[in-house]
Amino acid sequence: MHTVWKGSISFGLVNIPVRMHTATEERDIRFRQLHSECHTPIKYAKMCPHCQREVDASEIVRGFEYEKGNFVIIRDEDLEAIAPETRKAIEILDFVDLNEIDPVYFDKSYFLSPQDTGEKAYALLRAAMEETGKIAVARVTMRNRQSLAVVRLYEHCIMLETIFYPDEVRPVSQVPSLPEADVPLADNELKMAAELIRNMTTPFDPAKYKDEYRSQLQAMIENKRKGEEVAVAPAAPRANVIDLMQALKESLAATGGASAPAKLEPEPTPAAPAKKRTAAGKEPSQEPAAGATTTTTKKLRRKKAKSS
Repeated sequence: MHTVWKGSISFGLVNIPVRMHTATEERDIRFRQLHSECHTPIKYAKMCPHCQREVDASEIVRGFEYEKGNFVIIRDEDLEAIAPETRKAIEILDFVDLNEIDPVYFDKSYFLSPQDTGEKAYALLRAAMEETGKIAVARVTMRNRQSLAVVRLYEHCIMLETIFYPDEVRPVSQVPSLPEADVPLADNELKMAAELIRNMTTPFDPAKYKDEYRSQLQAMIENKRKGEEVAVAPAAPRANVIDLMQALKESLAATGGASAPAKLEPEPTPAAPAKKRTAAGKEPSQEPAAGATTTTTKKLRRKKAKSS
């Protein structure tokens, strides 16, 4: 496994020399951009629009645009002068409970392995964290950037996960069109929605979730490489469900839940406005109710097909 950083975990007066390895990798299929006439990969040149010529890497400096068209030039020695003393250390600041940190803060994950002289100290920290059930909040500098991080256990490995600073997480108040907390809901709707969640609850098993699109894309690429035609599958029919209660009832039935009570409370929503007609005189198609389409859709389609 490739080492991306070397340093030490600073734990009180103890220093644990470690190597850092990227814990995740993207498996996306990437395409190259080609010239349509000769299928040669496109090359991007770095051009200076003022001098109207291509520039070499040795002619490029970094700059910060403090106002439109005006820059402060930042050189390597400028960054070196303000580099923190702990740039080769993972400095543990505090220990906290993992459930105190919302997942929105997590960014990138790295495995930490001990260097030759750090195996015993590494094992000691791992055992102490396992016994206490705590994770560490730490500070680390990588690629000229100081990051906040957590140090925690993953199976029998110590790992580091960089996390966002609070001012890097956007406030929920900026999210548009969120319904208020006091939106009136029928009791039956809430009970059925909660029952549906319970019916679909299962222990998390990451191995059961597959990237279906990537598999189809790989198969399509292989077929085209062999010169085979790519068949376009027709889109599955989508029911226009406009009754949220009915959608909940059918979803519960598909997941093995009890049927809804015979007497249903009316949904406490205002009357719908009159339907508008299109220029051709036809009524516009109904859109599915929000939340009506769930992961049980395929089961519902199979159930309807059998009954028809």
